[in-house]
Amino acid sequence: MNNLALKELLYKMADDQLILGHRNSEWTGFGPLLEEDIAFSSMAQDKVGQSLALYTLLHTLGEADPDTVAFTRNANQFHNCVFVELPNQEYDFSLIRHFLFDTAEALRFEALSNSSYEPLAQLARKIRGELRYHTLHANTWIKQLGSATEESITRLQHSLQEALPYALGIFEPSPFESELVEQKIFTGEVALKEMWITKIESVLCQTKLELPDWKTITPVYGGREGKHSEHLQPLLDEMSEVFRIDPTAEW
Repeated sequence: MNNLALKELLYKMADDQLILGHRNSEWTGFGPLLEEDIAFSSMAQDKVGQSLALYTLLHTLGEADPDTVAFTRNANQFHNCVFVELPNQEYDFSLIRHFLFDTAEALRFEALSNSSYEPLAQLARKIRGELRYHTLHANTWIKQLGSATEESITRLQHSLQEALPYALGIFEPSPFESELVEQKIFTGEVALKEMWITKIESVLCQTKLELPDWKTITPVYGGREGKHSEHLQPLLDEMSEVFRIDPTAEW
């Protein structure tokens, strides 16, 4: 088994979950409804927990311990897609990001539940249960607000168009794509993107939201190679502030 390929896969998944978990946590106390405040906080906690589990797998493969990996790297050492690091903006953008990203993650972990790397397969079977709630939450609100008032439809439509190029960056090709597929560790980003498009279309066809022609969208790549927006480093500085004060502290 190619450990470099496996580590690359685990790092990008873990970094995605950690960064979006922290972004979603920023809604705590600011949600448009009390229920949504609680829901986003809960899902944020799930994502940070999922990142810990993935970093722990990396630790078993010889990488540093989870706290060190999460809190001591700079932006150019992170493998998350650019999509998850973007600021929350208004709730409509965060909701669209939640819908697009968690749909992809639910499909990713469903595929990984059959991975030839058994520790990852076992973890994926656990995480996919949490993601069923996440996608149910996202789908419910997208269907409701995407068919409600002119304002809600317009706002979601604008955010959808803004988000799609970044969302396609989730599926940035891995340099180890062929090895991952051949060794049956993962079905690959191309196959995942095709399933995602089908799922996205099946939900949005139940709303008044419209998808542009996929061929006209240029994906925003770079995050998987450490090329990030100006928004990531300030977020990392904020996340790691307490840890950097005293990395040896026991809580």
